[in-house]
Amino acid sequence: MAFKFTLTANSGRARAGELTTPHGPVQTPIFMPVGTAASVKTLDADDLRMVGAQIILGNTYHLYLRPGLDIIRDAGGLARFNGWRGPTLTDSGGYQAFSLKELRKITEDGIQFRSNIDGSAHLFTPESTVDVQIALGADIIMPLDVCIEYPCTHADADRAERQTLRWAERQKKHWLDIVGQVSSRPANIDSACPTVGNFAPTLFGIVQGSIYPDLRERSARSLVDLDFPGYSIGGLSVGEPKSEMFPLLELLDGILPESKPRYLMGVGTPADLVLGIERGIDMFDCVMPTRNARNGTAFTRFGRLNVKLAQYSTDYRPIDEGCQCICCRNYSRAYLRHLINVAEIAGMRLLTIHNLHYYLSLVRSARQAILENAFNEFKESFFKLYKDEADSV
Repeated sequence: MAFKFTLTANSGRARAGELTTPHGPVQTPIFMPVGTAASVKTLDADDLRMVGAQIILGNTYHLYLRPGLDIIRDAGGLARFNGWRGPTLTDSGGYQAFSLKELRKITEDGIQFRSNIDGSAHLFTPESTVDVQIALGADIIMPLDVCIEYPCTHADADRAERQTLRWAERQKKHWLDIVGQVSSRPANIDSACPTVGNFAPTLFGIVQGSIYPDLRERSARSLVDLDFPGYSIGGLSVGEPKSEMFPLLELLDGILPESKPRYLMGVGTPADLVLGIERGIDMFDCVMPTRNARNGTAFTRFGRLNVKLAQYSTDYRPIDEGCQCICCRNYSRAYLRHLINVAEIAGMRLLTIHNLHYYLSLVRSARQAILENAFNEFKESFFKLYKDEADSV
């Protein structure tokens, strides 16, 4: 089944739609749990289906190093290797390679880096990262880009954006060549892309430019000219104030095509999701709900709740009395506090289930509100209850 994005409804700038992928449909707006090493930490594939996940994210850098491409390819691709069987999105691995700092070097060819595991030398080129993600069997893949730090100068952000665009041009051409080969030689598809029938994965473009509106606009318009099937927004939620991020989303909402999906990478809190959806974002991913769960913090409709606090030692209520996840239906704050404080894996798993259930229920509710042309009412209702100093704009 070929990739397609269908826009179903609008409520203001908020959008409801559906992604058609080789591994099945995905209703948007959507939050994607992060499965860095082919696993969403503490959960299995049945857990993910139970909480309502529709698509999960894999990390190319980590999977490339361990277990390696041959193992995943021979298993039939990432969705079969980990038992998920549904749609997957992979990043290019560039962010992780870039974050190595002392162990990497950026050239026109790509990113040279040394493995953080054994020190072995590697090179990610724009073309090779496409090939790697095809070997992983992802439905949606990301291009190699230059992930600039925050804060950064306008000059540094300008250079990074220009390099990202040059790589994007190379990757789009390489991807189109592969799409052509797949279309013309379907009998040979198993050797190139074992899990997606006669279709290559779909390549998005990534908008960069740090906090600078002129660079973001230039990046977006250049990528639109290249006509990618979808557009990611990278380089945000990396330390900049929220007051810098949301105006940039409003700017990009007016540039990116209505007919293509928009993916805000690495974002974020529940409030970020609601405010991002309000500004036309369709897709989100973030480690926040899973990482916070492992550290004893739950997200609720009222805000964050740190179960490690002593005040919960004799609190026999669920995390959120309005939540229907298995954690809230069966276990108390006191019990979860005990599990987390003794580093019991069951506590981390239960809080992860709760947090993902909450995030995925939130975007489902947002979608329903959009379908009913009532997103503003949904947003007002959300912020009437949800309070979190970390989410102040």
